Amino acid sequence: MTPTAVTEPLATIPPAAEVDRQRLLLIVNPHAGGGRGARALPDVRAALERWAGDVRVELTRNIDHASELAEEAVADGRVAVALGGDGLAGRVAETVARRGGLLAVLPGGRGNDFLRGMGAARQPVIAATALASGTERRIDLAEANGRAYLGIASVGFDSDVQVIANRARFVRGQQVYTYGALRAAAGWKPVRFAVEIDGGAPREMIGWTVAAANSAYYGGGMRLAPAAKPDDGLLDIVLLSRCGKITFLSTFPKVFSGRHVDSPHVEVARASRIRVDADRPFQLYADGDPIADLPVEIVVRPGALRLLASPG
Repeated sequence: MTPTAVTEPLATIPPAAEVDRQRLLLIVNPHAGGGRGARALPDVRAALERWAGDVRVELTRNIDHASELAEEAVADGRVAVALGGDGLAGRVAETVARRGGLLAVLPGGRGNDFLRGMGAARQPVIAATALASGTERRIDLAEANGRAYLGIASVGFDSDVQVIANRARFVRGQQVYTYGALRAAAGWKPVRFAVEIDGGAPREMIGWTVAAANSAYYGGGMRLAPAAKPDDGLLDIVLLSRCGKITFLSTFPKVFSGRHVDSPHVEVARASRIRVDADRPFQLYADGDPIADLPVEIVVRPGALRLLASPG
């Protein structure tokens, strides 16, 4: 998928649109998670209809159609409820934030890392039921060359991993990202990155990955940025510098607990803006999808998204 250009950055937070929390538009990616969203749909709809008076359901044809449906939800005063993976949640969140609407997210994909970071239930029916007692909160969105995302954007080695993971057909769930990492490491050559943080002097880093995290998890449970929070107005910048493949492979399992940040090859900084380029072409991936080409500028938009969050 080619990254979609966006010409309307979230420079300012729009006024909050009128929303009736009893009226929902359930936006479903039927192909997410190998069909997990579609299989869960009947029970999820029934769970929502137990507490919401008006539940409309729409299946997405593609990611741009998801944006159109999110627009309809806001215009009709409904909560936009995304049932799918992180990619669907990110795209719906982007549109909802630009229009001042209200978003809810239900797990129906492969990783569901955004909900993992929020401490929400990752069983679709439980999550749908919990929304009945949900509360509205403001969270941050990040933007990469104008495209918004919810979780972690990363480039370099992670770009190669995502390409392999997205093409995998016989590996499922969390294991697909581990499989992708091992496959990508076999032929990996270090990258020369140019990194500029918060307008400071450009610095060169030779290594593996540069990431800008709005939340803690990606890749189906990898805790890349363990201290990142989606409502603190900052991004956690994670830099993985040059090390041998044996060192990398011995450090890699620690990413599931977050202990990889103790490695001398990992640097974590906090910033509101970062610019990244590299000595060879890469696509920046976020929420499981490619969203920008290098060079890329990533900024955080504090409090840009209204989220209906279930207790967790």
